[in-house]
Amino acid sequence: MTNNIDLGKGSIGKLILKLSIPTVAAQIVNMLYNVVDRMYIGNIPNEGVLALTGLGLCFPIIMIVSAFASLFGLGGAPRAAIAMGQDDNEQAELILGNATMCLLLSGILLMITLLLFGKDLLYLFGASEATIHYANDYLTLYTFGTLFVQIALGLNLFITTQGFTKISMLTVLIGAILNIILDPIFIFGFNMGVKGAALATIISQFVSATWVLFFLIGKQTKLKIKINNLKIKPSVVIPIMALGVSPFIMSATESVLNICFNVSLAKYGGDLAVGTMTIMSSLMTMTLLPVQGITQGTQPVISYNYGAKNYSRVRQAIKIQITVCTTVFVILWLGMELFPSLFISIFNRDPELMTLAVPSLRIYMAGIFALGIQTGCQMTFIALGYAKISLFLACLRKIILLIPLIFILPNFFNDKVFAIFLAEPISDLVSASIAVFSFIILIWNKPEFKSSNK
Repeated sequence: MTNNIDLGKGSIGKLILKLSIPTVAAQIVNMLYNVVDRMYIGNIPNEGVLALTGLGLCFPIIMIVSAFASLFGLGGAPRAAIAMGQDDNEQAELILGNATMCLLLSGILLMITLLLFGKDLLYLFGASEATIHYANDYLTLYTFGTLFVQIALGLNLFITTQGFTKISMLTVLIGAILNIILDPIFIFGFNMGVKGAALATIISQFVSATWVLFFLIGKQTKLKIKINNLKIKPSVVIPIMALGVSPFIMSATESVLNICFNVSLAKYGGDLAVGTMTIMSSLMTMTLLPVQGITQGTQPVISYNYGAKNYSRVRQAIKIQITVCTTVFVILWLGMELFPSLFISIFNRDPELMTLAVPSLRIYMAGIFALGIQTGCQMTFIALGYAKISLFLACLRKIILLIPLIFILPNFFNDKVFAIFLAEPISDLVSASIAVFSFIILIWNKPEFKSSNK
């Protein structure tokens, strides 16, 4: 491929390194993109804690928007890569075109829905009279950028899957840098508060979306968006959604999960506990994004070579992915456990908040060392097109385990807030064990992979 990387040749380790460095860099920048609003808002004089809590109430809705981008982006990109590995670029472009139309339609529908019912959803998700003003101000403006989010997040994956990782990194980099520059200007310079943070975000997403579209209709890309491929075909969209439903549920259940945390914490700990959860979810995002960069860099290698039946290369790539993901999570776990106050102080240094947040963070993050191997296994299922098992694993950690535990555990502890945060490490450890077992049985012991082992 001109100006990109040949996924079927060369050292697997070097290939993954070339692909992963830009995607990890992009995700680290994306991490800043996600948390910089909270960093600035949490430090607004005299109202930072309440404003941060209000922004945290919007997080479940933002995750739902991102989930639809994952549905068609992470559902379509591996399918396109497998088709490319089979030397069927025409089918790959058809997948890209159908995914593009689905992303556009979902962005429009989400915008209309949130404009009509956004404030009601915020009350449903745990907003109080003290926080609804901040939450609604942010969400109302953010809603107008949902279409840009769908394009920027969803279609950027089709750039990565072709091996153009530097271009996909620039998609995130351009938007994130712009957001970081505009945030203090709008929040503090124009005294817009949370409205300024939302405006900075949608402007940045608009620029990123424009960048992606210009690349995918330009001369450099191997797969192009073509008008004749935009007509939705069930035979194309259904397999995309079947594979994309797993990452969709991973993102959507993150939204449901935050709602459950917020509602339960508001009941037992009030606005301060909800503000603490905003910091917890922000830090969890910080741990997940670099690993997502690694898996996004490895996914094209696994998918392409699986389509080309180069099973020894697939096995090598899987080994590297799981090893690196596990190592990264263990390092982050140690950092959170040893220096919790350092991480919390990024968002707010209110003494009362710190008193609650420091022990809560240690409890909440106690099991994340196991998420590395789980993520590596789960993303392998997606890269290979295993829709059903990836869907099950996506549901397991959050829907089957974590959400029920949030409401069950407080019945057995006097410290209700402690019990709610304890649900996270229990579900992390159990779901990781099941993911590893499923991976060994369904993939690692398959004849083609066993025979390719060296």
